[in-house]
Amino acid sequence: MCKVFILVIIALVVAVTSEKTDDDKEQYTSQYDGIDIPALLANRRLVLGYCKCLLGKGACSPDGAELKRVLPEALETNCVKCSEKHRNGARLVLNHLIDHEAKCWKELEEKFDPEGTYVKKYKEEYKLKD
Repeated sequence: MCKVFILVIIALVVAVTSEKTDDDKEQYTSQYDGIDIPALLANRRLVLGYCKCLLGKGACSPDGAELKRVLPEALETNCVKCSEKHRNGARLVLNHLIDHEAKCWKELEEKFDPEGTYVKKYKEEYKLKD
């Protein structure tokens, strides 16, 4: 199964809104950096809720709606506004989706990366599984 979609994670990890850092570099918010990602991923209801939100098949929480809004930009820009913590969280979420939520993963790929562009671009950086 192809791997793509680097920032579904951010959907689950951080509700992305922008803030300025000390060096005035715009980054996604650190407000949600304390989230226990493994615990969140253990709650299938929450994971599937975010998937449905991103796919336009269900209601979005405020953070899910924000993620849905910024996800295309994050994918296109190699997540330039992401912190290392965001990237690590994304890796956890992506591999969880690949391993445990294949249907959701496939649908997200079809919606956000129909040509496989991001899969190729992010496979090595995010150490996505084959």
